[in-house]
Amino acid sequence: MDGMRTAGGVIRAAAVVAAATVLLAGCGAGAGDKDGKGGGDAEGGGTAARERPGGPARGGSATTRHKDIPEVGAALRSRIPADTRQVIAVYGAGPNSPDATVVLYDREDNGWEQKGSWPAHNGRRGWTADHHEGDKRSPVGVFGLTDAGGVRADPGARLPYTHSAAFTPPPYWSKNTRHDFDYVVAINYNRVAGTSPLDPTRPGGQSKGGGVWLHVDHGSGTSACVSVAEPVMATLLRALDPARHPVVVMGDRASLSG
Repeated sequence: MDGMRTAGGVIRAAAVVAAATVLLAGCGAGAGDKDGKGGGDAEGGGTAARERPGGPARGGSATTRHKDIPEVGAALRSRIPADTRQVIAVYGAGPNSPDATVVLYDREDNGWEQKGSWPAHNGRRGWTADHHEGDKRSPVGVFGLTDAGGVRADPGARLPYTHSAAFTPPPYWSKNTRHDFDYVVAINYNRVAGTSPLDPTRPGGQSKGGGVWLHVDHGSGTSACVSVAEPVMATLLRALDPARHPVVVMGDRASLSG
């Protein structure tokens, strides 16, 4: 197995295997979830430094600056860093629904502009503002996007990209999950930013989950991640620009607009 390119250097094979074994165990259709309807509880909090789970993606408040992002209310807008110029918004269909829409926005001179919109899935049981490992709900909040990777080679990502077979789902998962992690972007929920998505560190504790990712869709709800079609993941990887300080704003529509 090859080493992995990360923001901090190269992790050799033994470390990769150890990290992947810990992280992927909670990342999708596991031993008790063999029907393949799990997706990811690869859940990741922190950005440039460690943060409390569900905390702001980066410091600062910009309620007015970000007021043009559709259907995102003041509470979550205030948690978007002032220097953020790129947002992925995940609009969940309902608090208990696994269905969502992912929209990419870039801030241009005249305000926020939509760059694309795609169908998506979130946690199979919907959303929560107090996520815990195994609840099958995606965390509501604003989280940084700093690190990417996958089984497949780098498609031209601007974020640091970890290319490794260690992303491969375990063989006992359902066949329809085999390509879930061909491409991933770590969502900075309860993780250390600037590390590979495979890093299992959970600053807020194991019970808060770890490894929430954007990843390839398998056609149904996940354990906590957000999933979109493979071509969309490739598009997002090429679009997300660390110079624009991208974040994801995610939740059911009622939670987003509050």
